[in-house]
Amino acid sequence: MIVRRRSALHGWGIFATHPIPKNKRIIDYAGEKITSRESWRREERYRQRGEIWCFRLNRRWVIDAAVGGNLARFINHSCRPNCYSQIVDDTIWIRAARTIDSGEELTYNYYTNGARTMACRCRPGCRTRL
Repeated sequence: MIVRRRSALHGWGIFATHPIPKNKRIIDYAGEKITSRESWRREERYRQRGEIWCFRLNRRWVIDAAVGGNLARFINHSCRPNCYSQIVDDTIWIRAARTIDSGEELTYNYYTNGARTMACRCRPGCRTRL
């Protein structure tokens, strides 16, 4: 249903190989479950490389996709995404926010709350910082 390819947005991206219906669970965001404290240490290192791998489950726990992650870690940010995240227990699901066409790149809003040092690349002229 999805494949990794080079993205016009940033580095690698994930693309639909078939149409994906609205609200369909596409993939879980896999990785190592770490504490928020450990996440802050790792995220600083990732940000220096222009990467975001940590996804917050709640105030205490974070999933670090740089360790044991799957294809979901390559889904790029967009301020106008076609996907959204849903946390069910300790699983982060990426779901289709609308019907996604075959060949379309999957994106979701990262809603970062960190240093905001990286410029968003979702479209020309976007002023959001991640």
